[in-house]
Amino acid sequence: MNLSRSTVTLSMLGIAAVGTSLGVFHSLGQSRTAEAQIPATVQLAMPLASTLLTADGFDPETEVITRDGTLQPRETLIELVTELGVGGSDASRSLQAIYDAELVDPRRVRPGLNVTAQFRGDTPDTAELVSLSLSRDNGGQILSKRMSDGEFMPMVLQPHTQPVERRVAGTIDGSIYQTALSQGAHDQQVVDFAKIFGYDLDFQRDVQPGDEFEIVYEEMVDERGNRVSSGNVLYAAFNGRRVDKSYYRFTPEDDGATDYFNFDGESATKFLMKTPINGARLSSNFGYRRHPISGYNKLHKGTDFAAPTGTPIYAAGHGTIERANRYGGYGNYIRIKHANGFQTAYAHMSRFASGMRAGTRVQQGDVIGYVGSTGASTGPHLHYEVLRNGSHINAMTLDMPTGRKLADSPAMFEEFVARRDEIDQMRQTAPTPNGGGVLMASHEAPPAP
Repeated sequence: MNLSRSTVTLSMLGIAAVGTSLGVFHSLGQSRTAEAQIPATVQLAMPLASTLLTADGFDPETEVITRDGTLQPRETLIELVTELGVGGSDASRSLQAIYDAELVDPRRVRPGLNVTAQFRGDTPDTAELVSLSLSRDNGGQILSKRMSDGEFMPMVLQPHTQPVERRVAGTIDGSIYQTALSQGAHDQQVVDFAKIFGYDLDFQRDVQPGDEFEIVYEEMVDERGNRVSSGNVLYAAFNGRRVDKSYYRFTPEDDGATDYFNFDGESATKFLMKTPINGARLSSNFGYRRHPISGYNKLHKGTDFAAPTGTPIYAAGHGTIERANRYGGYGNYIRIKHANGFQTAYAHMSRFASGMRAGTRVQQGDVIGYVGSTGASTGPHLHYEVLRNGSHINAMTLDMPTGRKLADSPAMFEEFVARRDEIDQMRQTAPTPNGGGVLMASHEAPPAP
């Protein structure tokens, strides 16, 4: 396999050398026969695993050999751990301790997981495994650590984190994705931005070079200011030829439903999404066309979005699945019943998401399946249909009603205005990761429709 593996030799430091920044680890279980451990607090000014090894009484002068690797597609954890040099028995027992504590489901690990193995000894051939560490998305680690009796104890190590605000803005040159990343944003911010504007923008047709955007978002950082994970988008704005809107993240206290609202407190959420997929290209519109397989003109009853196989497909609105099965030329097909006589349908999926079957209730934005080319299809794409009272209609031209209007609840609108003003202040002070991006003008009146 073409895996990236590195070997580093570290010298263990004594526990007295640990600095003042604090971190907490919780023992969540030992082996299948061990009692649960009492949570402890460890000062962390060095790698988490190194601190724990020293704290357990290993000789501070003992050299530790560290090997790390990244899980590749179609590779199992046991294969990766073995390739890092862990012997068969230690590989199985160290991972089994994690599995028994239900910290990792071996059937659901994903490529990209970082694994670090630490060995104690003078040479790689004679070194003994002392810890196995799996990285977590939130910056912590899952650790399987050899105890003095030779058994492995699973632990969760979590650094202290706090949210900080960041801001990116710019003029689009090429795509909003490329521009946002060049300004210092990460994939998650672009995905969240696309979801917020998913009701207003067709990102393939409506976004043009020269259009402007702005995103204020949170990042979780550790004690040293290093980024650990992405947080929420607090503000999103787009000023383009077709759309000029901005939205603020707000959670009304009366219902606790977090949403994004424009300057006047009107929700960005609409009854149905126009494009229930991210990063796709509109490949065929609603209307009469020459059918690519049959060769004669017929009504194309939906909208096609070309995307790579496996791209997630979202429920366009709240509703109940009426059918989820193989359906003739539609291939793998889901139809959802919504309120007010509406239905949406999704065809040619490669597979359904877990739990998708007739009778299942779904929320807007839930993943219901994945792009494929099943049925009568010439390539991977989503065929998306909207029906009203049994008749097919063009989803791209449908003017859907908006969600909540906070002005209808004076107390909630007053709270929103306070939060809106707070976020506008953040826009003035939040640092930009790469130092770029011009502040867009605030809406002092209702944004353009």
